[in-house]
Amino acid sequence: MASHRKSRPAGTRVAGIRTPALATAALTSVALLSQTATAAPSADGKPSLEEVEKKVDDLYRQAESATEKYNAAKEKTTRQRKQVDTLLDDVAQRAQKLNQEREQLGSFAAAQYRTGAAAPDTATFLLADSPQDYFDQTQLMGRLTSRQKSAVDDYFAEQSATMKKREEASRSLESLTRTQSDLQTAKSTVQRKLSSARELLSKLTAEEKARLAEIEKKKQEEAARKAAELAKQQAAAQAEAAAATQDSGSTSTSGTGTGTSTGTGTSDSTYATKAAKAIAFARAQIGKPYVWGATGPGSYDCSGLTQAAWKAAGVTLPRTTYDQVNAGTTVSLTDAQPGDLIFFYDDISHVGLYIGNGMMIHAPKPGAYVREESIYYGGESIIHSVVRPA
Repeated sequence: MASHRKSRPAGTRVAGIRTPALATAALTSVALLSQTATAAPSADGKPSLEEVEKKVDDLYRQAESATEKYNAAKEKTTRQRKQVDTLLDDVAQRAQKLNQEREQLGSFAAAQYRTGAAAPDTATFLLADSPQDYFDQTQLMGRLTSRQKSAVDDYFAEQSATMKKREEASRSLESLTRTQSDLQTAKSTVQRKLSSARELLSKLTAEEKARLAEIEKKKQEEAARKAAELAKQQAAAQAEAAAATQDSGSTSTSGTGTGTSTGTGTSDSTYATKAAKAIAFARAQIGKPYVWGATGPGSYDCSGLTQAAWKAAGVTLPRTTYDQVNAGTTVSLTDAQPGDLIFFYDDISHVGLYIGNGMMIHAPKPGAYVREESIYYGGESIIHSVVRPA
């Protein structure tokens, strides 16, 4: 984080990355924001409203984390299936070529048999179990023509290559089977977590749901306040940087009256242009539902939305949050610019598209819709890092 922010205890961010020591802060934030409602459990032992809220949030979080694992497994499955198909096609082509070369060797043997030349040795060669068995027959090799020797060499080389390709295809098939199992496990986990969350919410009374909405409203108000604070910090930092650039330019200008370039203007302008396209795309998706594993156009999950948004700007991002976090340059939160990616949680399971002034567009969670929201929607402590993708 930026140096002008308040100091934090051990385990804070380093180079824009938050460490696990702050993991409990999010839970503390939720508890504090929830104190306006009755915290004590009911006489019949039912969980309090705050406990239900926390449990539902945790289930949605776990579902989203499982969704990113599902996305990774799905992408890997697609890649491995293509690899297996390519290998199997290669094996089939090699087998066909091997048959053709075997037929050519057979024609040599038939010709030798008709002329009575080395028929027994040639037959032995055709029945040989391995290249070594054949090459041990040096007397026969001495009587073969150079054309025949070349055909024999080609045959055994192709036989060896075909066997290796078959083994490679077999290993790839085994790997694909394991990945498909991982895919199914992640899918089942998402479905189980969502089912549990829906069951908890279905048990709430109308009054409890209204109180839960009030708690959420207070959280959003706090998030908006934090976003406004960040906007002021960013504006101050930008003004300071602009003043420093102006001073540097006036000092280095010598009689031209036009000033000098800092060398970053063109790059910043290019990024801003691409970012504007990505943001325009994301804004057009507002109101579409979050659907786990979805990449558009009718619905999205969090990384599916950011991937599609930057694709509209001509930039290819990886599919998952785990890979997107490495697809650019990490910057501090104070230095965040519109178009940057904001990642959340220690497991980097959520991402949003920063649009400036502490706000982002994101696909929040199952059951919600793409929306514009403060980056502090879940508290400051859950913000993991900021990445500039282009």
